[in-house]
Amino acid sequence: MINNLKGYKPDIAIHPGVTLEETIGALNMSQKELSERTGLTHKTINEIIKGKNPITPETAIKFERVFGVSARFWNNLESNYQETLARIEDEKRFKEEIKIAEQYTCYKEMAKLGWVRKTRNKKEKVKILMNYFGLDSLKFVPAVQAIAFRRSYGPNINKEALAAWLRRGEIKASKVETENYYKKKLNEIIPEIKKIIRSNSDNFKNFENKLIDLCASCGIAVAFVTYLRNTYVNGATRWLSPNKALIQLSSRYKYSDIFWFTFFHELGHIVLHGKKEEFIEFKSKESKLEKEEIEADEYAKNTLIPKKDYNQFIKMGIFSNEYIIAFAKGIGLSPGIVAGRLAHEKYVRWGEIADLRTKIIFN
Repeated sequence: MINNLKGYKPDIAIHPGVTLEETIGALNMSQKELSERTGLTHKTINEIIKGKNPITPETAIKFERVFGVSARFWNNLESNYQETLARIEDEKRFKEEIKIAEQYTCYKEMAKLGWVRKTRNKKEKVKILMNYFGLDSLKFVPAVQAIAFRRSYGPNINKEALAAWLRRGEIKASKVETENYYKKKLNEIIPEIKKIIRSNSDNFKNFENKLIDLCASCGIAVAFVTYLRNTYVNGATRWLSPNKALIQLSSRYKYSDIFWFTFFHELGHIVLHGKKEEFIEFKSKESKLEKEEIEADEYAKNTLIPKKDYNQFIKMGIFSNEYIIAFAKGIGLSPGIVAGRLAHEKYVRWGEIADLRTKIIFN
């Protein structure tokens, strides 16, 4: 009647009341008599038998004295029952989680980049993704990474991949120690950032740490995150706390003029807009730019190239490579940045300034 349940993992949860009912039945004891022997109400005994009430440690001691069977046994019955219930529920839950995990078609790409561990096991994949996002369920990703699931982004964007890309930025940013955000300090480091641009370094690794350190000194964590397919993202800006902002950059476009414009665009969001707002930069989106995006664009343009100097240069109307190089040197900037803006604003053709543009090597 009473078995050793050690290691027993049934497929169905059998509540301890079944064993209790069998025990008093074998002893020809009624529920009323057990109530009288234990001091528990008849209702409590009945609810334990029906599985509506648990066997508490205090109740287990009472049963030990009445039946001569250790309290540990009764406690184990209850513990095993609750564990089995949880395991069965978890199995059901994992069926749902597996379906959600299948939507992360970017998993193989993430594994190749070393963001997650390679696996073909569906349950293991779910657990790895939960750990990656720091969540108890993949159902919570759209709420926690809400910025990635905005409908306005369009049907071609893989929102799960975008959420994974954004999460990678958070993980990297968590390892960057920053001072509290200080706008005045930010304005002071901009000339130092321009020196990095002017150096014309094509290798990202040569200036990555310098850029990160400069921004960290004024409360901004910079995270470079490799581009994931079908995210179409250039960069993103978020506040991780009231005193720490995150600028996240991707390797989608390798031209230095686009990279640095994106950086200063994201910087513009930090300087100009609220700390509760979040922004993702999609250069290819066709929808009309929102007010905040236009403002961030203007900030990037005028911070990279002083507005007064640029307007004077435009008035001259001479856009040969020689003049572009001379103008860039005069304002302490690399020619490719100036050339890229001129082409973007259609003063020159992209092909005409191709020799001035440089590409950043990210790997």
